[in-house]
Amino acid sequence: MDNSMKMRAKMQGDVAEVKVLIKHIMETGLRKDKETGKLIPAHFINQVVATCNDKTVLDMQWGVAISQNPFFSFKVKDTKPGDKVTVSAVDNLGTKFYGEIAVAE
Repeated sequence: MDNSMKMRAKMQGDVAEVKVLIKHIMETGLRKDKETGKLIPAHFINQVVATCNDKTVLDMQWGVAISQNPFFSFKVKDTKPGDKVTVSAVDNLGTKFYGEIAVAE
């Protein structure tokens, strides 16, 4: 598993706002190497799943249209400070990413 994920989770009223940044090159497979002229192989995150206290709260399927080092945020209802939020992702080459954080006040 790779540790290239940064997360924050903070209460906003009665919901937790979670912010996630995944460090990833996100190559489309359509760009050419300037030196060789050959296509750079596709390398992108294609699945992201988030849980809160082991319950799935987000399940996304991504493609090549997501930018390098993707950042996203989402809100989770029925949470309280200290609840555990996890985010896992996998790219088209099988590299896994994982992050875990406790919700802050």
